Amino acid sequence: MTLIALAAQSAPVTQWPLRLLLVGLVFAVIMLVLLAMRRGWRNRARRQDDLPSPGDSAPATWSPEGDPLTGLYLGSTSAGDWLDRIVVHEMGVRSRAEFEVGSEGIWLRRTGARDVFIPRADLRGVRLERGIAGKAFERDGVVVLTWELGGRLIDTGFRADIADDQAQALERVRHLLADERTA
Repeated sequence: MTLIALAAQSAPVTQWPLRLLLVGLVFAVIMLVLLAMRRGWRNRARRQDDLPSPGDSAPATWSPEGDPLTGLYLGSTSAGDWLDRIVVHEMGVRSRAEFEVGSEGIWLRRTGARDVFIPRADLRGVRLERGIAGKAFERDGVVVLTWELGGRLIDTGFRADIADDQAQALERVRHLLADERTA
């Protein structure tokens, strides 16, 4: 009976140097991955350095049409490429936002990041998409605004907190675009 009890105990760890080496190796691999991600983000910012800063406030004559819609600013990408995030001027920062539409354009008032104002003259289109900037939702879960900044087309994504607000945001922007075309 004594022999069975002794066999049930775990063997003492005798290879501490090997285990420490393996832990250090795993830590080094994680650090290399994080450094590569940081380098990629900086290279992307350097490639987009020529992009001018978007307006961060509405004109003094701003009067929104209806109440602001609350939701999530999902980021901005190069138009047509939902994975090519724009990282300069805090445009790639996902944040809470209020979505306002007025006769002068669209104002995304963001929490924790710079606001984005899209003048009506720069707005090129609006549509519903499944996702943007590496973030995917259900079908038609994101309002995507296509607009021009410094001669470059940009897609900006907004997701309303309330599903009915998605349709309301889409209609407000379509109305703004229709007004622009008739003006």
